[in-house]
Amino acid sequence: MQTAQLGSNGPVVTRLGFGAMHLSLAGRPSEADGERTLHAVFDAGVTLIDTANAYCIDDSDIGHNERLIARALASWRGDRERILVATKGGLRRPRGEWPTDGRPSALREACEASLRALGRQVIDVYQLHAPDSKVPFTDSVGALARLREEGKIRHVGLSNVNVAEIEQARAIVPIVSVQNRFGPMSRDSERNGVIAHCAKQNIAFLPFGPFGGSRKAKALAELGTLGKTAASYGVSPHRLVIAWILAKYPGLFPIPGSTRREAILDLVAADSMRLTPDDIQRIDASF
Repeated sequence: MQTAQLGSNGPVVTRLGFGAMHLSLAGRPSEADGERTLHAVFDAGVTLIDTANAYCIDDSDIGHNERLIARALASWRGDRERILVATKGGLRRPRGEWPTDGRPSALREACEASLRALGRQVIDVYQLHAPDSKVPFTDSVGALARLREEGKIRHVGLSNVNVAEIEQARAIVPIVSVQNRFGPMSRDSERNGVIAHCAKQNIAFLPFGPFGGSRKAKALAELGTLGKTAASYGVSPHRLVIAWILAKYPGLFPIPGSTRREAILDLVAADSMRLTPDDIQRIDASF
């Protein structure tokens, strides 16, 4: 699989990652099926796994996704050292809602809980899940900088941020990655300059929700002429979208997710597609 360094000082990982969120939300698969799905991801060669303490049903279930990943890694027979787990803090899940909580004390508590859930002494990449309008952004980032200084975090990342926030954060601590929504139906990160800024600063960009979310993903073939375009390549629309993201911007590390092993293998096959500039233009036009 294609590999690249995560940002300017991060480790080398596969450019195609896996977002594990759907394995822990309402309607999730059984624990055993969740582990088998993660094993399929590892077996396929993917080495970048994205999670968060808030990927769960509600606050009583906080950390479920991290614990699931830890169990899957422990029971996997492959080389666990190859797998980089990026997690996030800064959201809570009361009654299944998603409010922000960027207080430094809350981020410290969340990070330490993530360390316990993952069974690790240090987190590979720890990301601020979202800016909290009730807390100065620099206070939230400063909390992650202190956790990094203490050796609890190797690399700091951001999520759901704009260019100004990236620069505010970079003045405090090195930023290895930015995770924003990006895909055919969500191209704000192109229009607002975030992707271009990340490329200029050698910051990895991790597009989440490349299919527009679980509901829209089911109707992806109906987006413009994407279904027909994908059929002309002999692939699924989902595989074509991931191949398009990989080819369009070299600094992007898409993290699609699925609960089905068959879908995961289909997405992994996008890594072997080599699209030309003409292909990219044609796919762009199909949206």
